[in-house]
Amino acid sequence: MVRIRLRRTGAKNQPSYRIVVADSRSPRDGRYIEVIGFYNPLTDPATMHVKEDRALYWLGNGAQPSESVKHIFEKLGTWARFERVRQGEPVEAVLSEVEGAAPAHEPGETEMKDTPAPEPEEAPESVAASAETDA
Repeated sequence: MVRIRLRRTGAKNQPSYRIVVADSRSPRDGRYIEVIGFYNPLTDPATMHVKEDRALYWLGNGAQPSESVKHIFEKLGTWARFERVRQGEPVEAVLSEVEGAAPAHEPGETEMKDTPAPEPEEAPESVAASAETDA
């Protein structure tokens, strides 16, 4: 059986996790099929990110999430979107709804302010006139 579960990474006493799709028989930090997200419980609030399209794909193909991953999916809204897909709503419509949302900024990324771009300076008329006569 295929499971969606957490794979521990990070240093001693500083855990962070990758959300992976793996065979249920493989060890916790062992072989996996695909990485579909990450979870860092040490930040305030906890950082969670999931590739929605891949999560819905694997859930639709029968992958079973662990309890902790299901809780993450519920917080992010992925589980509710999966329920809608199970009810018959097209996956493309659900995913376009997710993509239409405001994109989350990466840590350390600065936001651009709404300032107009500087207009290019025009060449003085005397320079333009001399360029025409030289040609």
